[in-house]
Amino acid sequence: MKSAVTIALVPELKTGPWIYWHDLEAGMAKAAALGFDAVELFTASADAVAPDRLAALCEQFGVKIAAVGTGAGKVIHGLTLTDPDAQVRSRAVAFIADMMAFGAGFGAPAIIGSMQGNAVPGVEREQALEWLVEGLNILGKQAGDQGVTLIYEPLNRYETNLINRLEDGVDLLKSLDNQYVKLLADLFHMNIEEVSLAESLRLAAPYIGHVHFADSNRRPVGFGHTDLQEVAAVLQQMDYAGYISAEAFPWPDPDQAAQQTITAFKQYFE
Repeated sequence: MKSAVTIALVPELKTGPWIYWHDLEAGMAKAAALGFDAVELFTASADAVAPDRLAALCEQFGVKIAAVGTGAGKVIHGLTLTDPDAQVRSRAVAFIADMMAFGAGFGAPAIIGSMQGNAVPGVEREQALEWLVEGLNILGKQAGDQGVTLIYEPLNRYETNLINRLEDGVDLLKSLDNQYVKLLADLFHMNIEEVSLAESLRLAAPYIGHVHFADSNRRPVGFGHTDLQEVAAVLQQMDYAGYISAEAFPWPDPDQAAQQTITAFKQYFE
């Protein structure tokens, strides 16, 4: 397993659960100094950071790109894969495809979280799920062509009324016509929705491609009440080899949050 920490470069997301903010170079330098293997990036668009600059920073600091987020597509542009307007759905697919191509240049997957959207009033949930499947089929195939996976994230009930549990996420992935879409197991969302974090991980093991590392209150692991011992044991038993990435609030501040995260990662996974 490999460690990662989040860096957000989108001012509109300033209240979100990301450890480092605004300054890409400083965030990467701090991540490297603490011993993180990679950073997970949230940018406003696929061209917000020049690939050659990012490659140079990765080489300079010896860190990789774990994944790229797509949340700005919804926050800034209002795009989701389940919008009732077909043109909006098409633009959402295009935005994610661009982010996916950006990440693929670094061997990193793109993450679909908030851009999955909701079944809005007047739209049946089954219809919204059909649109979601349609988008994931298009994007999953493109991911495969680019040599990466696409990461789909079940969110808690307060953020989406579509897929909330890993079990339902597995059923969704089984309905796709490609195998390039994997699940993101976010421990914060799971704390709200799952009966047992460990058992849910165990049952979804073949489909998990990324893990978000946060405590019950979405602070860094160790600042809440989640029992990570059994979770860590299951991830080790299933030979999970992906990233354990800190998508958590920068509490009490980014530096202490990052230090707490790497300390917890070493405690449970090394």
